[in-house]
Amino acid sequence: MIPQNFKDILSSGENVGLYQTISMFIFLACFLGLIFYVFSRPKKHYDEEANAPLQDDTDENDPFFKKN
Repeated sequence: MIPQNFKDILSSGENVGLYQTISMFIFLACFLGLIFYVFSRPKKHYDEEANAPLQDDTDENDPFFKKN
């Protein structure tokens, strides 16, 4: 029988709770690592990105560029 979904796969195995627990801990470790990385960066790092221009107005290759 070919399993149709993950419920069929997980219901037929042993130590299913262990796999689910390990995957939850891996997800939490990645998520908390990302949160820690974002908050450990200095504020200056994000200020430079926040003040970056959204578009360069001097791009002559842009079809919507208008010369004054």
